Amino acid sequence: MTVGARRAISFPGAIARSEAALPLGLLAPTVVFLGLLILIPVAQAVLLSFKTADGAFGLDAYQRMFNDIAFVDSFRNTILLLIAIVPIQVALALAMALLIHSRFPGHGIFLYIYAIPLAISDLAAGIVWLSIFTESGYLNTILTGLGIIKEPIQYLSYENLQWTFIAIVVAESWRATALVLVILLAGLQLIPREYFEAAELFGASRLRRTFEVVLPMLRPSLQSALIIRTIFAFNAFAVVLALAGRQLPVLGYEAYDWYYNNRNENVAAAFATLILVLTITVTIVYLRLLRVRESELVR
Repeated sequence: MTVGARRAISFPGAIARSEAALPLGLLAPTVVFLGLLILIPVAQAVLLSFKTADGAFGLDAYQRMFNDIAFVDSFRNTILLLIAIVPIQVALALAMALLIHSRFPGHGIFLYIYAIPLAISDLAAGIVWLSIFTESGYLNTILTGLGIIKEPIQYLSYENLQWTFIAIVVAESWRATALVLVILLAGLQLIPREYFEAAELFGASRLRRTFEVVLPMLRPSLQSALIIRTIFAFNAFAVVLALAGRQLPVLGYEAYDWYYNNRNENVAAAFATLILVLTITVTIVYLRLLRVRESELVR
């Protein structure tokens, strides 16, 4: 057999090997990024949470975390913020995504304006809303000027924690709803418009089209949006710090406090590990409740 014939025979095998290696090559940068900047630091934090002061392994850090005077309050406040923020943001984002998807005049400008908070950091957003909710802030100034209230309301006082909680929910909703909006809008644009036209042709109302056409086909995007927003809610820190400080403790702030103020990285790592476990648990729940079967995709 000549050299040219052997090359012709081996050429298809080389192509097959290169095609098989192409997906791995495309995934390699992402895998390296996740491994170096996420997986390795997470593993180090988990190991650090099980270390004692003398370098041995134990549960001392978790005992101190559970015995911390602010642990119960921080855990409760984190869960309450999660319950309040995520449904509000998903509902607002879905309503605005449907509105933009209807392509009303000026929908592009509306999208750009509402996406502005994505470019603002958490702390900057907290400071913006601090200037609104303080005793001499914009909200009290406007309400007093209109004669709606006679005296300024102390929204961020320790005596009015319910107002402080509402202020944090409003600030977080303003800051991060745009992220959920972008995800849901991208999912809506993947739904063929023929489905909407067919539902409208058969006389389905807008509400019925939303529940029977949009939401079932939007489940993958809803799943992604819920997971990402829940992760951010568990890690709420800067906005809470700017508006409430220690008046409304959350798990993220307690981790920061133990690391920066108390100089105890083991207990801080224990708080971080707890946040990780809670995030993974809720993510699994979302994946089970909103999973899409292949038969549903084909249909």
